Amino acid sequence: MTHQVRAVVARGKGAPVSLETIIVPDPGPGEALVKIEACGVCHTDLHYREGGINDDFPFLLGHEAAGVVESVGEGVTDVAPGDFVILNWRAVCGQCRACLRGRPWYCFNTHNAKQKMTLTDGTELSPALGIGAFAEKTLVAAGQCTKVDRSASAAAAGLLGCGVMAGIGAAINTGNVGRGDTVAVIGCGGVGDAAIAGSNLAGAARIIAVDIDDRKLETAQKLGATHTVNSRESDPVEAIRELTGGFGADVVIEAVGRPETYRQAFYARDLAGTVVLVGVPTPEMKLELPLLDVFGRGGALKSSWYGDCLPSRDFPMLIDLYLQGRLDLDAFVTETIALDEVEKAFERMHDGDVLRSVVVL
Repeated sequence: MTHQVRAVVARGKGAPVSLETIIVPDPGPGEALVKIEACGVCHTDLHYREGGINDDFPFLLGHEAAGVVESVGEGVTDVAPGDFVILNWRAVCGQCRACLRGRPWYCFNTHNAKQKMTLTDGTELSPALGIGAFAEKTLVAAGQCTKVDRSASAAAAGLLGCGVMAGIGAAINTGNVGRGDTVAVIGCGGVGDAAIAGSNLAGAARIIAVDIDDRKLETAQKLGATHTVNSRESDPVEAIRELTGGFGADVVIEAVGRPETYRQAFYARDLAGTVVLVGVPTPEMKLELPLLDVFGRGGALKSSWYGDCLPSRDFPMLIDLYLQGRLDLDAFVTETIALDEVEKAFERMHDGDVLRSVVVL
């Protein structure tokens, strides 16, 4: 049996997306069919549309999603029909060298569904990050489904599937932010603000938000920033040092992904401090730093991929904190939109006035 559903498809590089009918097969062994309730509009989806990931068009966009398992294939035991789940793109294999060393958050062989979803003419679709959730239903590997408390709002919960988890994890998992630490976050979009929220959860004493947009800095304060720096108006390195007694921050999280801002992060950290790169650079970008400074300043230079998260561990915990009122995931939902408004949401990204537009089905 197959399912005909509406979905958002990117047919060619840079072309506007279209709402089309696609064919979704019933789940095979190790797979799950999920009825999507909500899916965030992430910059990664725009990168797919622009050909910035690869050129395997047509793409079925959407990946930051929550929904309900409708059916499962043979051998699936971790989730069952009726489960409320957040979709993730790190379905750990349990067998690669990272998993066998007890570091599954670095899994090198994550699973996706083996069957293909298609257009009505049989053209195979490439689902974004192996998910493809701008659709009424999608087919994923069962390991991409993480069961969480049904009480959570789907619009808020789905954001843990990518951007919010990336930011919180950059602070807690990669940066190891702890009680009393000073933290600076450069770039206060959705991921940067999530890093601020994560640092606040971890008990950081001082959280400095850096951006060029006062509107974003205001939002950052609502999510836990204790100080703000507009880097159009003042040197962020000097400002961070002034706010930390001249020393620099214990942890600096770079959520922009540019050489200029990475250098700022490098020089804004305390001796033996940590820099975490969670902003995604483009392939042509190069970084030049004096090697003596890298040696002399000590500490750690880290990158954070998906917030070094383990979905089965992190998603339920963060949803519990959300339901307790200790993590305001709702604050990341700027607007809810219909499935046919994704292209407009991409346009709004450029205006800088949204953390997340969320498709609600």
